[in-house]
Amino acid sequence: MAFGAECKMTAEIYERLNKVFIETFGDETIKITPEMTADDLDEWDSVTHISLVLAVEEEFGQRLNAAEIGNLENVAAMVALLQKKMAR
Repeated sequence: MAFGAECKMTAEIYERLNKVFIETFGDETIKITPEMTADDLDEWDSVTHISLVLAVEEEFGQRLNAAEIGNLENVAAMVALLQKKMAR
């Protein structure tokens, strides 16, 4: 994949992912960043995490296994995982 296309894909993933966060957390003011973690949102608990993962799977048409979910340290890791899965 060309660098420009990869950057465009990354931007599109962040845009779609931000929409998922807004819908999952019910907060129109959320603006995700690569460094964002569960510690950055008071509402992001274990139950909401499951809802978020399910919403991400639905939005992107990708299944995430338990190991992949466990390795998601921040939003950037989620974006990288989605890029990898969507490139297949």
